[in-house]
Amino acid sequence: MKRIDFEKLVAEGFERLPEWVREKIKNVALLVEDEPAGEDRKAEGLSDDETLLGLYKGIPLSARGDMYGVGMTMPDTITLYQIPIEEAAQEDGKDVRDVVAETIWHEFAHHFGMDEGEVREREQKRDTE
Repeated sequence: MKRIDFEKLVAEGFERLPEWVREKIKNVALLVEDEPAGEDRKAEGLSDDETLLGLYKGIPLSARGDMYGVGMTMPDTITLYQIPIEEAAQEDGKDVRDVVAETIWHEFAHHFGMDEGEVREREQKRDTE
């Protein structure tokens, strides 16, 4: 898929978040890369046969104090990795747009302060409802 088409799916995936969630999102940039960088793979402790679909970097809303935003504050980032997302969609027999939307939901859950275990638990509950 061309990058421009993938980026459109990212915009659509963001719009699939509930409005009340989107309203609370502050100072976050959504980025697209082909694959995770070596330093990110290492920082996440990934083996050669593992990858990431997305990665949140920043200060979660739950950890931002009164001084957050005073002075120059770089935005948090959520990076979506196009090649792993496309491969995951193909392997799971899913539409790429659904995998993109799920990945956006997952990474914004981290932005709201959930750790990996909490995010996965909520995903399981959501999938069984």
